Amino acid sequence: MRTRRRKKPVFLGYQVPPPLYHQFTMPNELFWVKPSAGAVAVYSYLRMCEDRKTYQCHPSYSTIGKDLGMSKGTVAKYVRELEDKKLIYTEPTEVRLADGRRHNGNLLFTIRPIEDAVNYYNATEAEKSARDELQRTVAEYRSKDPKTAV
Repeated sequence: MRTRRRKKPVFLGYQVPPPLYHQFTMPNELFWVKPSAGAVAVYSYLRMCEDRKTYQCHPSYSTIGKDLGMSKGTVAKYVRELEDKKLIYTEPTEVRLADGRRHNGNLLFTIRPIEDAVNYYNATEAEKSARDELQRTVAEYRSKDPKTAV
């Protein structure tokens, strides 16, 4: 019996990109709110999983951790960070078993509009800068008049 020789692949110079349903976008403004690298990884995973119409998904911490190479506790830490930066919103879900018992389900993640996060970040930065300016003014005043120093 004769063996077949495999044909060498021919390089055509242009490869067709995969269909759009295998891709997701990341907003540039995400980096304006300065999340940690792990939070960016979790956020991008949630963006990959989300329903494009409702902006919601419900993977478990275990699934996220397994796919990203993190522990459940680390994933929970980064989810809290994303919530604090107003990038996502989470709410608990409930599962009913066949016998009628209720159990806690996975969290339902909702990806918030990036404008909410940017506005929140700008407001907190403005607040922080006003507080720093007030502290600087008080320090100058105390350095000029030693009687007020406590």
